Amino acid sequence: MPQHTDSFSLSNVDQPTRNVEIEFNGVSKSWGENHVLRDLNLSVTAGEKVSIIGPSGSGKTTILRVLMTLETPDVGVVSVGGDILWDVKAGVKPKETKKMRATRRKVGMVFQQFNLFPHMTALQNVIEAPIHVLGLPKKEAEERAVELLGLVGLKNHMSHMPHQLSGGQQQRVAIARALAMRPRVMLFDEPTSALDPELIGEVLGVIRQLATTTDMTMLMVTHEMRFAQDISDRVLMFDKGAVIEQGPPDQIFASPEHERTRRFLSMMLDR
Repeated sequence: MPQHTDSFSLSNVDQPTRNVEIEFNGVSKSWGENHVLRDLNLSVTAGEKVSIIGPSGSGKTTILRVLMTLETPDVGVVSVGGDILWDVKAGVKPKETKKMRATRRKVGMVFQQFNLFPHMTALQNVIEAPIHVLGLPKKEAEERAVELLGLVGLKNHMSHMPHQLSGGQQQRVAIARALAMRPRVMLFDEPTSALDPELIGEVLGVIRQLATTTDMTMLMVTHEMRFAQDISDRVLMFDKGAVIEQGPPDQIFASPEHERTRRFLSMMLDR
């Protein structure tokens, strides 16, 4: 795993202290008879690191996609940093507004697939959104990108094209790209699932560093149970579109109360 010695500060991100950063109120989402979110009520405190675990198809990723405005709830209210992201009445499709787009920019996401622009270098991939979305001058965007690529251990790979990078390196570029937007909230959707086993550790190392050295709010959907236990303030067990159990990692992993949680963890930890 690379050594990350470069400093990184989120001092220019306005992070409220101990306030609710993410809130879902009565959020539901279905595709036909498949209820992926069932009347979800969930609050995440500013700076909290939350892991979401549970079987495939239980609705975990849908939470993240709603926060990224990639999915529209059928009903419910979602807020980020005190600002409304979604306020959906049943049967009424909301319109995208300037306020919604501004709230959405508080959120960054790292997907399972790296989704880098194949014709751009690592540096160019990281500066693209700050220049064209945030309107940052090119020099300032490049300075920010150099700092972030150093943070993820890729200072010597800035001029490499994606095909010249390993999967783990590409995912670290994707993390730097998301951080370049200075989000208040970082979402990780099974960020190691597309990696070969020997590359998983380098990506988890970067996420661990972010979890332990920054005050960003972080939500991570993961099947890396030991990692979730190690870095989380709280773990949510998701099943059939609902949070069936939540609590500190020591409680969830050592003495889960729900039978479904016990069966799931027994299967995952015995692999």
